[in-house]
Amino acid sequence: MTTTAVKSEPEVPVTQTDPFGSYITKYFQRIRGGEMGALPAILGLIVLCAGFSIFRPVFLTSGNFANLIPQGAAVIAIAMGLVFVLLLGEIDLSAGFASGVCAAIMAKALAEWGLPWYAAILAAMLTGTIIGFLIGVLVAKVGIPSFVVTLAAFLGFQGLVLQLIKGGTIVAVTDPTVLAIGNKNLSPLLGWVMFAVLVGGYGVVQVVRTIGRKRRRLKTDPMSVLVARVVGLAVIVGFAVYVLNQERSRNPAFNSLKGVPVVVPIMAALLVLLTFVLRRTRYGLHIYAVGGNREAARRAGINTDRIRISAFVLCSTLASIGGIIAASRASSVDPNTGGSNVLLYSVGAAVIGGTSLFGGKGRIIDAVLGGAVVAVIINGMGLLNVESGIKFIVTGAVLLAAAGVDALSRRRAANAGLR
Repeated sequence: MTTTAVKSEPEVPVTQTDPFGSYITKYFQRIRGGEMGALPAILGLIVLCAGFSIFRPVFLTSGNFANLIPQGAAVIAIAMGLVFVLLLGEIDLSAGFASGVCAAIMAKALAEWGLPWYAAILAAMLTGTIIGFLIGVLVAKVGIPSFVVTLAAFLGFQGLVLQLIKGGTIVAVTDPTVLAIGNKNLSPLLGWVMFAVLVGGYGVVQVVRTIGRKRRRLKTDPMSVLVARVVGLAVIVGFAVYVLNQERSRNPAFNSLKGVPVVVPIMAALLVLLTFVLRRTRYGLHIYAVGGNREAARRAGINTDRIRISAFVLCSTLASIGGIIAASRASSVDPNTGGSNVLLYSVGAAVIGGTSLFGGKGRIIDAVLGGAVVAVIINGMGLLNVESGIKFIVTGAVLLAAAGVDALSRRRAANAGLR
């Protein structure tokens, strides 16, 4: 009996690192396949900023840049919450007036109930949580479509705001801590500390993630790509901090005005926390799974009703934060707080940034980028003294274009999958 020696094939390591050129090539292949991500929002932001700066050079001044951030912060906070609902293929039309109700609760708690600022803010956020829970139960457990539930809530909350502030009077917000959220700035030193923490933390996360993937023998991004990401973030954030730390007051001796707005670290903290929840937790994976295919997620053992309720809870809780920021910025609460175009701008911010209206695709950064686009449009057209009607037309056109890009991207992605 003879024994035949079998030569074993050399083992190929699972861990592979694509060269930078190959990485870029694959990125453009994904774009051609319909995975546009936030690219349209970024390109739109660049074009808008360039256009407004040409016609109104004051658009690029540090003073105007500093105003842009607090102006768009409330809309961005609400849009962050809407991302969770949109990921499920649902909608929340009440988010705007829900933020107004929460702001009214905070204002009354400060002005009439004598609560300290932290208790008033907690009461506002708890109100948002309860609102989201009730909406989520009606949608997930009772089975009423989210469009109908939140449309009814939109009308009901509008009336509730009027009742809370006694038929249209203005409730002033005078607490200095609350006012600082939307109106004060960090010291220049604290601004650079925030820059170091943000960029350093991002770099550490990228390195730890790469090491973890290598240990699990998974494919990693090229080191050059990681370095480019960290350097790119450092350049963008560093430039922003440098500009915001410039003196913006016309009379510095009387009233110095410089530094990063206080609302910026608040929004940065929300961005980091919510991104971690969506991208690095089981709950976040379940959100995407339910949004992608609810029935398949249910058969996989995911409690889809609980996920849907929690998404509405997060949406309304973040709407309460948007209401707090808006009340701080305006130093008051009135019947229009959370109304007017707040909901439209918030939904537009999420969709313009790249979150799909069809569910299953979106990130928290989409709300930030889309909110920046909306804020730039409003701010730039204000500087150009454009009529309100033209502002609405342009904003609506941008939103329609974003929805069109989303629809076409999904079609191209589906066609690519079929091939």
